[in-house]
Amino acid sequence: MSVKFLILEIRRVLRSPRFLIFTVAFPVLLFLLYVGIFANGQRSAVAPLMVSMTSFGAMASALFVGTRVAVERKAGWQRQLRLTPLSGAGYLTAKAATGLTLALAPVVLVPLVGALAEGVSLGAGGWLRVTLGVWLAAIPFALIGLLIGQIGTADSVQPMTQLVMLPMALLGGIFIPIDAMPHWLLRVSHVLPSYWMSQIGRGAVTTDLSTSLGQDVLWVAVWTVAVGFAVVRRYRKDSARV
Repeated sequence: MSVKFLILEIRRVLRSPRFLIFTVAFPVLLFLLYVGIFANGQRSAVAPLMVSMTSFGAMASALFVGTRVAVERKAGWQRQLRLTPLSGAGYLTAKAATGLTLALAPVVLVPLVGALAEGVSLGAGGWLRVTLGVWLAAIPFALIGLLIGQIGTADSVQPMTQLVMLPMALLGGIFIPIDAMPHWLLRVSHVLPSYWMSQIGRGAVTTDLSTSLGQDVLWVAVWTVAVGFAVVRRYRKDSARV
C-alpha cells in the first residue's frame, strides 16, 4: 500500500462536509438524544446507549468509503490507477484504511462525551473495548462499503449504502436494544456483523445478554474474510474489463 496515496485519500475525505456531519456531529447528537429519551434518569442505561451510538458511528463512517469508490469508477480514475505502479491490493487496502480512519472520529468522540457529559465511568479495559474494540470491528464494514462501491454506480451507491446500513443498525441491536427484541428477532441479529460489533463494546458495560469477547472477535473475523474475498473477486472482475 502506498502511504502517500493513503494520505491523499484521507485528505480528500476530510474536506467533505458530509464527513463532518455524518461521522462527527450526527453520532454524538444521536447519543445525547437517545439518553434524553430512553435513559429516563437510569444511569445504568447510559453506557449501553453510548456503546450503541459508538457502534453506529463507526459502522456508518466505514461504509462511507464506498461513495468515493463508485464516483472514481464512473470518472475512470480507478481504471487510470490500474496503469500506475499502485497495485490492486494497495488500492483496496488504502480505501479500507480510509474507512477505518473515518471511523476513528465517532469511536473517540462518543465515548468522550459519555464520560465528560453523561458521567460514564469504566476501567481501562472497558474503555479499550468500547474504543479500540469497536473501531477494529468496523473493518468488515469498510470492506462492505468497498463492495458496494464496486457494484453500485455513482447514482445508486448512496441508496444502496442506506439499504445496508439501516437494517444493520435496526436488526443488529444498535437502534433497537437487544433486551427489547423478541426471541426470533434476536436470532436474526446474530447473523449480522453489527450485532457482534456492538457486543464487543456491550461486554464492557453490562453482563446482560452479553456474549464472550472471543465469540465476538471470531464472528467479526468471519465477516471480514468473507466480505474481503467478495471485494477482491469483484475488483478482479472489473480489472478484466480493461
